[in-house]
Amino acid sequence: MKVALFTTNNLPQAGGGYTFESQLLENIFKLASESKHKFVLYTWEKQSDNAEFFPENIQIISLYRSFKERINSKILRTKKATIQKLKNPTSKFKIEESYEKYILNSFQINQIDVHLSLIPNSPILDYPYIIPVWDLQHRLQPYFPEVSVSGAWEEREYAYSKILRRAAFIITGTEVGKKEIERFYHIPSERIKVLPFFTPQFTSSSNLIDEDISKKYNLPNKYLFYPAQFWPHKNHINLLLAIKLLKEKYDLHFPLVFVGSDKGNESYVREMVEELDLLNQVYFLGFVPQEDMAPLYRNAFALTFMTFFGPDNLPPLEAMALGCPVIASNVSGAKEQLGDTALLVDPKQPEEIACAIKSLSENSVLRQKLIESGLERAYKWTVKDYVKGLFSVIDDFEAIRRCWK
Repeated sequence: MKVALFTTNNLPQAGGGYTFESQLLENIFKLASESKHKFVLYTWEKQSDNAEFFPENIQIISLYRSFKERINSKILRTKKATIQKLKNPTSKFKIEESYEKYILNSFQINQIDVHLSLIPNSPILDYPYIIPVWDLQHRLQPYFPEVSVSGAWEEREYAYSKILRRAAFIITGTEVGKKEIERFYHIPSERIKVLPFFTPQFTSSSNLIDEDISKKYNLPNKYLFYPAQFWPHKNHINLLLAIKLLKEKYDLHFPLVFVGSDKGNESYVREMVEELDLLNQVYFLGFVPQEDMAPLYRNAFALTFMTFFGPDNLPPLEAMALGCPVIASNVSGAKEQLGDTALLVDPKQPEEIACAIKSLSENSVLRQKLIESGLERAYKWTVKDYVKGLFSVIDDFEAIRRCWK
C-alpha cells in the first residue's frame, strides 16, 4: 500500500507533541525498508533538496504554493462559483476551496491507499485513515478551561465524534485509553489498537556536561523538577502547596524548577509563589532547548509530575531513562503506564505529594530502587517498537483496503 504521512510543522515549544512526532517520523524513515509498504510524506515546505537521500520507499510531496499561486487559485475559484450562482441562483455561494480538497486531489493522483496520522492534530480527510488518541479529557474533566472555554469543548467533541467513528483504526497508549474510547464513542474494540508510548531518544543522546547546566541556569543542588507547559491541568498549584508544607511542617527546603512555555496560567502560578513566600525556592526557566533537558533530568533529585491529565505522558519515561526517580500523579492510566516504577500520589492532595517527596529524601534505598526499576521500564518499549507496531496495524488494514481501487 501507499501510506500518506503529514508533518504538522510543530515547533519545539509545542513540548511533547513535537518530541513525539519528530522522533516517530525519523524512525519511520529509518525502518521503512522493513515494511512492504511505501510511505508518502506530505509537507507544506518547498520540495526538499535532500529528497534523493531518503529510502526508496519514502516519497516526498510538497504542498507548497507561492502567494501568487494561492491568489490565482482563489480568483479562479471565485469565478467558477460566480458562474455557478448565475446558472443556479438557489445554490449556495461558495468561493473557497478547502485545503482538504486540495490534498484529496493529490491523494488520488498519487494513488494513496491510507492516511496515517502520527499525532492527534494531523489533518483528517474524507479518505481511509488511522489516527492516534492521546486523551479524552474534555469528557472526563470538562471543567478545565483549556478543554472547555471559547468553544473548546464543542470543538473537541465535534471533532472526536466525527473522526473516531470513521477511522479505520484508532491507536491509543493504554488499555485504559481504549476503554475510554469505547465508552464515550461506542467504537468496536477490534478497531482500537494499543501501542504504549515510547521513551524519547534524546534521553540517550545529550553531550552536555551536567555541571554546565547548573551553571547555565544558576540552579542549586537537590532540586525537584517539573517540565510542563503552564496549563491549569498541569497542576503547578498543588505542587507549590506541597513545597510549602515541606517547608513549614517538616523543615525541608526543596528547590523547585519549572520548565515550559506559558499557555496562559504562568502569571497565576507566579502570584501563588509570591503569596506562599516561595520566591527563594522556585525557579522559572521558561522554554529550554531539547539538548538541555537530559542534564536537567540527571541533576534533579526527583521528577514531580503532577498533571491531572492521562492516560499517557512522556516526561516520566524521559526521567526514568536518565536515572531520575519519579513521583507522578495517580491519574487514569498511570498505573498501567508506570507500574511500580514511580511513587503515585493523589494530585489533589498537597499533603500526599509532600509525604512522597519526604519519603524519598529519608529513604535512599527506596530512591535507588525507583531509579533502577525506572531504567528498566524506560527501555522496555522503544520508538522502534512503536514504529514496528504501526507497521503491523497497516498490515492489518491492507487485506481490507485491497477490496477497492
